[in-house]
Amino acid sequence: MDFGLTNEQQMIIDSTRAFVEQELMPYEDEVESNNVVTDKLAANIRDKALNHGFYAANMPDTLGGGGLSDFDIALMEMELGRTSFALQSLVGRPSNILLACKGEQVERYLLPTIRGERTECLAMTEPGAGSDVRAMSCKAERDGEYFVLNGSKHFISHADMSDFTILFAATGMEQTARGPKKKITSFLVDMDVEGFEVRRGSNCVSHRGYHQCELYFTDCRIHQSQILGEEHKGFDVANEWLGATRLSVAALSVGRGRRVLEMSTDWAANRKQFGQSIGKFQGTSFKLADMATELAAAEQLTLKAAWKLGQGTMTDQDAAIAKLYSTEMLARLTDNAVQIFGGMGLMEELPIERFWRDARVERIWDGTSEIQRHIISRALLRPLEA
Repeated sequence: MDFGLTNEQQMIIDSTRAFVEQELMPYEDEVESNNVVTDKLAANIRDKALNHGFYAANMPDTLGGGGLSDFDIALMEMELGRTSFALQSLVGRPSNILLACKGEQVERYLLPTIRGERTECLAMTEPGAGSDVRAMSCKAERDGEYFVLNGSKHFISHADMSDFTILFAATGMEQTARGPKKKITSFLVDMDVEGFEVRRGSNCVSHRGYHQCELYFTDCRIHQSQILGEEHKGFDVANEWLGATRLSVAALSVGRGRRVLEMSTDWAANRKQFGQSIGKFQGTSFKLADMATELAAAEQLTLKAAWKLGQGTMTDQDAAIAKLYSTEMLARLTDNAVQIFGGMGLMEELPIERFWRDARVERIWDGTSEIQRHIISRALLRPLEA
């Protein structure tokens, strides 16, 4: 497909890249060394993102967001992907699940999040319920107008920097053709409510400064007005988000891949061995050629899915293909980059080893590569009743 960019879209690319280079990249080493984004730095980046019109660019302009199309957001995220995940995440793109807010939820959660006054995290994964979401044991039991929450969640990204969580919990059972299944409901839960505790999780080798946390609920009472969507229909509000977030992972992976290829090409052109640049050796130059080819393919798959999302025609298969290929492309690119840089590729003096480490988690979160392959294969086989 030919994605001819408009002048406005080229401006999005240019302005986002300038913002990344001027406001985010200078802090990469600090975040990498300390494994934290200070409150002061986070507030500074958030304020600048708001002033530049980047914050909540994915939300409708009628609600105060940027009103960018899904395709435009993909272009923007490819540029944001060039830098640290912890830093780019501060250029907030609120979860589109929040568009399911209604009544007082709009003023309490949705609009403050769009304005950058509140930050959300999403709590679905549990120690015993990763890819198998319906296996979750965190439950919400009705008690009149209230629900009582008990259980835990883990691998909850940036919960330590959030004001509320979008929580998925089991609220009953239903009989299906394949046996009993848990009913899931989505809730909006403030971090300061009694019976709710947030703890930092174990340190992760990927994305330093962007922490995964553990959430614990002990007889935590919340009002039924905090149901997001409808009771027992939590997956209804999650389905659209899952496609969009997988597309986001794909776009960010493309952006990081671009930076890795640029650095690898520059190194190959200037690093001398045996009296000539290492780029003149086929062992290096062919790696660069393969990297460029795979990167171009990932970019096209991601933009195609983003375009279809904007048209309302993107399928789960489209999002899965984009995420699967882009994240696995990034793994191969970063591994080749380490090889091109040689021993220096593994030294903390250069960011190549960080790109290599950071790439590993992309094939796991927001649906593992195996889950993406399952989605793709089922889409191929179901029409044949196989």
